[in-house]
Amino acid sequence: MRRSPLLWTSATLVYAFLYIPLIVVVIFSFNASKLNAEWVGFTFDWYRVLFNDTAMIAAAKNSLLIAFTAAALATILGTMAGIAMHRFRPKLLPFMTLTPLAMPEILLGVSLLIFFISTFGENALSLLTVIIAHTTFCIGFVAIIVRARLTGMDESIFEAARDLGATPWQSFRLVTLPLIKPAVIAGALMSFTLSIDDFVITFFTAGAGVPTLPLTIYTMIKIAVTPEVNALSTLMMLLTLFLIILASKVAPDVLQSKRLVEDEAESST
Repeated sequence: MRRSPLLWTSATLVYAFLYIPLIVVVIFSFNASKLNAEWVGFTFDWYRVLFNDTAMIAAAKNSLLIAFTAAALATILGTMAGIAMHRFRPKLLPFMTLTPLAMPEILLGVSLLIFFISTFGENALSLLTVIIAHTTFCIGFVAIIVRARLTGMDESIFEAARDLGATPWQSFRLVTLPLIKPAVIAGALMSFTLSIDDFVITFFTAGAGVPTLPLTIYTMIKIAVTPEVNALSTLMMLLTLFLIILASKVAPDVLQSKRLVEDEAESST
């Protein structure tokens, strides 16, 4: 099939719009200047400054702990919800699971803030409340992508397992889980990505002594954006790229499963 030059030009411009800013961020992380206004020279100093910045390291540890914990909890609960929505088709569960996806983040953040304070008191906000909040809005993404994976499968496979004497747990462990593994991994990856860079919900649910990377970066850019932020952004991009490569090796069609979530979310909400 002949490809139109206009199509190639449009695709090139779109990808340039998406990736050139990322390339600029990486390049300027090696800039010797204290500002990102102009290129002065090549240096690794900003990476040394970053690794010696105790506040940034503490924020990074909090963000990674929140992201990994929220992703693990959301993956388990979201997988259960996705399977339940596909097999049992309850009327209330899809509404409860998918509502956080359609709700504006600022509304969800304020709602969770009011809930935590009214239930546990004014000093309730902590690392735990952030994890609970992130898990809440990540569950829906995992549930959607797991349900999308199950929708295209032949139900006779699961019926055959039951006919051969498999218990429900054996059927899930030996048949269902291997088949939905790409969707589970994709959901976990998406949950981790959404959690580690979330700002709005974290802003409302984090206590005063719980700095995270988005909150710390926001505090820094109110004064001046130094290449230290570029260095941090570069390392975060490398971490995300590593996770994507790892997920694609573990489950080759994980990226295809991940792309289903947008269409499924629109149709479900």
